[in-house]
Amino acid sequence: MSTSKVTLSTLLGSYANTLAIKEGLIPSDLVDFNFTDAPVPNRVFKRVVRDLEFDLAELALVTALQAKAYKKPLIMLPAVVGAGRYQHHCLVHNRERGPLGVAQLKGKKIGIRAHAQTTVTWVRGILSNEYGVNLRDIQWVTFEHGHLAEFPDPKGFIRAKPEQKMVDMLLSGELDAAIIGTDLPDDERLQAVLPDPHEAAEAWGERHGMVPINHMMVIKESFCKESPHLVHEVYRLLQESKAVADAKHQSKKDLTPFGIEKNKKALELLILYSYQQGLIPELYKVDDLFWDHEHFR
Repeated sequence: MSTSKVTLSTLLGSYANTLAIKEGLIPSDLVDFNFTDAPVPNRVFKRVVRDLEFDLAELALVTALQAKAYKKPLIMLPAVVGAGRYQHHCLVHNRERGPLGVAQLKGKKIGIRAHAQTTVTWVRGILSNEYGVNLRDIQWVTFEHGHLAEFPDPKGFIRAKPEQKMVDMLLSGELDAAIIGTDLPDDERLQAVLPDPHEAAEAWGERHGMVPINHMMVIKESFCKESPHLVHEVYRLLQESKAVADAKHQSKKDLTPFGIEKNKKALELLILYSYQQGLIPELYKVDDLFWDHEHFR
């Protein structure tokens, strides 16, 4: 087994739990990283799964599940990057255009960045399973192609014109509501559709025993087969970077859980939601997403 130092082409956002590894504060005799300059990593996810450009990459979870479905040579690492968060507040409408509740969503136009976006999948799963919304009764308006070229929008979806902006359409009334994640603007006109969203999310999280997660790491399958020691080393470095952040920022809940078991409940529910929404062809078992289960347990 070769122990010469290897440089991995890497896509990784700058978060509290990744700063130590990105700033080179955690030494390694085995691995170096060539980090791609990407202030917004999700804008690069197409290159991860279409071009297979990176040895190691942050990736949205629904994209990772679809990558498995389309047999991309990528293996997930149970390392959450970027903090998990509740999603109930992400479905918003313009309060100036009148009230809009869950019971009024039938027939409405709802904007989403992309059909297979992870935040969108979480919110639609909550709408369907918790509030009884028939997702087929909604007119979905997308603004981007999905990360996987093999997975286009379904028939019946509307694609916004390139010059159209989701928030502008929401405020003008061209959209009745929209699902907006980290890009949600601080605008008092935008109000959550779900009642008492933060309280509802906390109760939902307690019932399910987890906080929703959006991004994990993936690594090229060839490293798992040919250089497993490098995969273990990458995971160690990510763990130590997380530990640095955890020591600085004490939290009641672990929003960047590592390991298969700590992420199992969230992944099982996201797999269910993804399957219900036709984003993946089968209900994957969580263990089937990972390699070397005992090491990453």
